Amino acid sequence: MKIVITEFMDLDAVRTLQGRFAVIHEPTLFDRRAELLALLADATALIVRNRTQVDGELLAAAPRLRVVGRLGVGLDNIDVAACKARDIEVFPATGANALAVAEYVVASVMVLLRGAYLSGAAVAAGQWPRQALSEGRETAGRTLGLVGFGGIGQLTARLAQAIGMRVLACDPLLADDAPAWAASGVAHRELEPLLAESDAVSLHVPLTAQTRGLIDANRIGLMKTQAVLINTARGGIVDEAALAQALHSGKLAGAALDVFDHEPLAAGSPLATAPNLILTPHIGGVTRESNIRVSTLIAAKVADFLLAN
Repeated sequence: MKIVITEFMDLDAVRTLQGRFAVIHEPTLFDRRAELLALLADATALIVRNRTQVDGELLAAAPRLRVVGRLGVGLDNIDVAACKARDIEVFPATGANALAVAEYVVASVMVLLRGAYLSGAAVAAGQWPRQALSEGRETAGRTLGLVGFGGIGQLTARLAQAIGMRVLACDPLLADDAPAWAASGVAHRELEPLLAESDAVSLHVPLTAQTRGLIDANRIGLMKTQAVLINTARGGIVDEAALAQALHSGKLAGAALDVFDHEPLAAGSPLATAPNLILTPHIGGVTRESNIRVSTLIAAKVADFLLAN
């Protein structure tokens, strides 16, 4: 049985698979489409992150494919319905990178509210912006609004509460009487009131037809002028041009984006010159520790499935 791995994966997990299967591991294979399709002709398993498009063309090129392992949780790059029609199992790494994302969110909120940690170049150049940077805000006592309250959102809430934040959340898929609300001490809100009430907003929803463009100019307009926005979910959820305009105009105090509508972020994006903006290359859920957890989990799931079927 042959496994094709198209993006980076913890090498110990790869070696575990190599001891039991024929494995091709090429961390940049996602960017060489023709080569990838050729390699899938006799593959029984495929392991990907978020940049490999598991679409109809790819599935047609992989007639023996039986399982897809996703080194992460988002499935918008995988045609799940087409996989189901072919009886191809899809395994996401649910929960394995939750802590990495939650820490990224809380750290970003603290950096953006305080407003002092991006001044290194100015201080090194001999400037002394002490007065300007003395207006930073403490995180304790501020309100964090979570759009989406699944596993990652709930863990983010616990970390935020531990540093004294009040937490609100909205999630149309979570019933009003779901145990998670009472267990977490998080107040339930609808989206618009949550945006208006929060000092920081963090997105934790998948990219679907319903969530694409969810945070647009109108909804940004509902947020507090001094609020900050964090997106570690999917880029298409935020209108990037509207966000850039809000940052330029001072409508928002700051933002941190780990995901973008098109990745890598194109040169000349309206985000390029926006102030008080942290940009990272889709690594919110990737740390040394989480990569080991995610890779180990998916290696085990794929191996167990192949050996049992």
